[in-house]
Amino acid sequence: MSEQGQDIENPEVETQETAQEQSESAQESADNTVESVVEQDSQVEALQAEVAELKEEVLRAQAETQNVRRRAEVDVEKAHKFSTEKFARELLEVVDNLERAIAASPEDEVVKPFLEGVEMTQKSFVNTLKKFKVEAIEPEGHPFDPDLHQAISMVDAPDAEPNTVLNVVQKGYTIHDRLLRPAMVVVSKAAPAVDEKA
Repeated sequence: MSEQGQDIENPEVETQETAQEQSESAQESADNTVESVVEQDSQVEALQAEVAELKEEVLRAQAETQNVRRRAEVDVEKAHKFSTEKFARELLEVVDNLERAIAASPEDEVVKPFLEGVEMTQKSFVNTLKKFKVEAIEPEGHPFDPDLHQAISMVDAPDAEPNTVLNVVQKGYTIHDRLLRPAMVVVSKAAPAVDEKA
């Protein structure tokens, strides 16, 4: 018998071989599929982690952008508010000189019209400063505040509380509630301690 005849006569052997080949092929395919699924799962996890990381970076960048924008707005607002600070400080000397001229002027009928003109000019300067939020500090009779006042001397004043502003030598000013120039003041001393042994 020929080989062909033998193969035809043994269909069970051929079927078993084919089944075994198919089984091995199916096993390889299943192994490849499992490996492929595992590999794809790990790729998906890696991509999800990368997406989460990128989302976090985007959120941080957005927050940083918003913070920079807010800081820039605050800086611009401060620049607008305090842009006149140096100019206002220079004008304070003019106001001081006008006030000194008013205080030093004699009570004379000849000088009276001149004095009224100086007073009007001084009031005009003060009103103009107020338009730009420059306000005078009026500390007389109030407790001494080192943030707003500069003590030029201390005197005994039995009638006043210790550390009270007794006299203003030079007015202080603020601009938008920020100190422009401290008030030069005379402050009361604390009463000397009484020696009880005497």
